[in-house]
Amino acid sequence: MTIKTTEKHKVFGGVQGVYSHQSSAVRGEMEFSVFMPPQADNDKVPVLYFLSGLTCTQDNVTTKGGFQRLAAQLGIAIVCPDTSPRTTPSGADYPGQDEAYDFGSGAGFYVDATVEPWSQTYQMNSYVVDELPALIGANFAVDTDKAGIFGHSMGGHGALIIGLRNADKYRSISAFSPIVAPSQVPWGQKALAGYLGGDRESWKVYDAVELMGAGYCSNGSILIDQGLADPFYEEQLRPGLFGKACARAGQKVQIRLHEGYDHSYYFISTFMEDHLRHHAMHLQTA
Repeated sequence: MTIKTTEKHKVFGGVQGVYSHQSSAVRGEMEFSVFMPPQADNDKVPVLYFLSGLTCTQDNVTTKGGFQRLAAQLGIAIVCPDTSPRTTPSGADYPGQDEAYDFGSGAGFYVDATVEPWSQTYQMNSYVVDELPALIGANFAVDTDKAGIFGHSMGGHGALIIGLRNADKYRSISAFSPIVAPSQVPWGQKALAGYLGGDRESWKVYDAVELMGAGYCSNGSILIDQGLADPFYEEQLRPGLFGKACARAGQKVQIRLHEGYDHSYYFISTFMEDHLRHHAMHLQTA
């Protein structure tokens, strides 16, 4: 599992790096960032995966999220993958890959596509759940048994579905402005139809509200933050649907609504500390 170092910076006593590798899941090169806290010099540390939203790469949260200072204090590694494949086996773009911000490049939706040509490389669920953690465990001083997952918007959707479907792998889940019910909103309907086809039954395993209704729960409490000035709040995000599904399932969840906050990294950075402390509470136990 060979990785290539693109950047490395000393920050708050730890190291912020950017790396790339050849992925078997997406059949091409993938880039990701890793923040290693100073505690990793002496022992393995818990690891937290952040999944980014539409149009983003690993760079957005790495440079704008403001997580390094507190992650260094808490002794938690932060791993941030890209949001989609950037290359194809043939080297040519798929038709329509770069035509819209909400489908194709930068918009993998953390699913394993089953529709051609996307199924050839858009296997982001397998990448995040299986390949990336194995790569991180082999190359960094992390305790893979103490892992959590969080994300923003499309990445919040990814964190919820991946955390719920793999409760044995992730001790903690949180999200900023997540797409909680992609089957019921335009962003999700476009992506799921494009990657999975028209059979809506196949969409359910990638829908957090549907998963909660089917009995997929987290062992810990889930934290969600949502800005009320977010222009996507009512049409695309709809966190109340997840809150009702959690109530029916008996899942502990805290959904916090914030006046005046939007969908940007200003919002994310404002509440990043709360999320890191939420995960630390679950990850730093025996």
